[in-house]
Amino acid sequence: MAYGGSIQGKMSDESFDFICTTCDKSYNKIVEAVRYCIECSGYCCQSCTDTHNVFPALKNHNLLDVSQGAQAGSKQSGVREFPTERCSLHQGKVLDMYCKVHDNVVCSNCIATSHKSCPETSIFSIPDMVGTLFTLDDTKRISRHLKDMMVSLTTISNSKDRKLEALTKAKLEAIEKVEIFEKALKSIIRKAAKGSKSEIVATYQELENEILQEKSNVDSAQDELQQIEVKLNKSEANRAQRFVCTKQAEKKVTEADRLKVKHDMRSNQDATLLFTPNQSLMNYVKGLHGIGQVNASRKKIDKYRIKGKRDIKINISDDSKTCDSFGCCLTHDNKLLVTDSGNKKLKRINLDTMTVLDSCKFDSSPYGVCIISDEEAAVACYCPGGIQFVSIQQNMIPTRLIELSHECYGITTKHDKLYVTDACSSLYIYNMAGTLLKRITCDNAGTDLFSYNRHVTFNEKRDKLFVCDTTKGLVCFDGTDKYLSTSSDSDLKRAIGVCVDGHGNVFATGFYSNNVVQFNEDGKKIGVIVQQQDGLVRPLSACFHQELNRLFVTMHDNNVLKMYELE
Repeated sequence: MAYGGSIQGKMSDESFDFICTTCDKSYNKIVEAVRYCIECSGYCCQSCTDTHNVFPALKNHNLLDVSQGAQAGSKQSGVREFPTERCSLHQGKVLDMYCKVHDNVVCSNCIATSHKSCPETSIFSIPDMVGTLFTLDDTKRISRHLKDMMVSLTTISNSKDRKLEALTKAKLEAIEKVEIFEKALKSIIRKAAKGSKSEIVATYQELENEILQEKSNVDSAQDELQQIEVKLNKSEANRAQRFVCTKQAEKKVTEADRLKVKHDMRSNQDATLLFTPNQSLMNYVKGLHGIGQVNASRKKIDKYRIKGKRDIKINISDDSKTCDSFGCCLTHDNKLLVTDSGNKKLKRINLDTMTVLDSCKFDSSPYGVCIISDEEAAVACYCPGGIQFVSIQQNMIPTRLIELSHECYGITTKHDKLYVTDACSSLYIYNMAGTLLKRITCDNAGTDLFSYNRHVTFNEKRDKLFVCDTTKGLVCFDGTDKYLSTSSDSDLKRAIGVCVDGHGNVFATGFYSNNVVQFNEDGKKIGVIVQQQDGLVRPLSACFHQELNRLFVTMHDNNVLKMYELE
């Protein structure tokens, strides 16, 4: 009987116990085999054996007697298995040795040069000892670690992509500020403007190179993990090679873990680029080489503290009840919109004078409010449920109304979509015409995400959505509306209001804890920044003025809202 290839359809006057695999498959010839190659997993005739001895890439393959090859091919016990992996330091040498001291697979040259001081009892021949060096569970374990680490590195790589996108946007915004300031100073400062632009671009390039290098390291590690995973999967029939791949995989996972640890240590830092105009420049522009200051740093997300505070009266003369302000937001022209459910009004506050500028009356109770454009706002009406659009140009005027079959509490907008909570268990996503696009109630495992949801906000720079739930805490989604995590903390009791500062910080108000708790972009608590002793009682909603670092907080059954200046 012939081994190593099929003879069906082939003419031969001779009968061999073993035929050459290469000649059989490549040349359709029946030639007697004299050797079996472990690495090639096939039989070799004399000519193919000679080829192994000539070509450098094949020269160090393990060639066995054909009888041993039959046993190896059928996986009979007692047959030595040989690794096929080659040493990266000593090309051509097989990684057939294991040093227990260094927990590393090496070749014989490595043993002679780099492991002289290692005890002989710690050096093992892999083909001789493979049966006792590792188990199948070791391979399964490292396979799981490989997959987990690749997922982690994918997450890191995506994070770097987002940072690059944010950095590019910051560069464009900074250059735009330069150009606006340049026009104001006219021709006398145009040369100085070029200096600042160059500094911005140079700083951006430095930060970009840093992030790209980090991303390159992550991507390289990811590729290495994928390659070793492929090798690990292909080594199923060869336990010796599987051991080698297992050990190599452990090393690669360890190296990748170092990258992950480094990323985790710096995850609360953000590459940012800012241009700050020098307003006193008009007085001495002729001697300057630039028109402002370019700041570049990895801004650490630290805990804010209160620098100053002030009460803002929100009641007006024709109010019939105490104000009950369930929602607030900032307009593009730096006015503050506040919903007053007690009096069924939307009020607009001038932040220069800290007084109510005007108001408009609703038929139902307004809760959440968000800005749609420079000219329009959208208000979530609780009962009956609906979305009331309001013109916010010279005068505030209610315009179109979208009637809905559920109560509406919190509302925010993203990419021409409206995200609305129902004060219960669902998050609704509508288009601007009021067509329901999606309803979110549970995660992929079918677990309810909400019990009593409240306000919702979108962090544009981090592409994340946050929803407050009075019993669950802070519920986070990614830019595709996929559930990420839920954060709860003993300091935050009955979370209702939520807002962001544009740098990765998230603020949540605790109705029962009478405070504002600061979280990072991943939902990890940074600390309590506003407490009851700061005048906060039953907070309902919050919004943040990014340019002035001011936090506005509305309160239940109260004619004032709190303004906190933070640093």
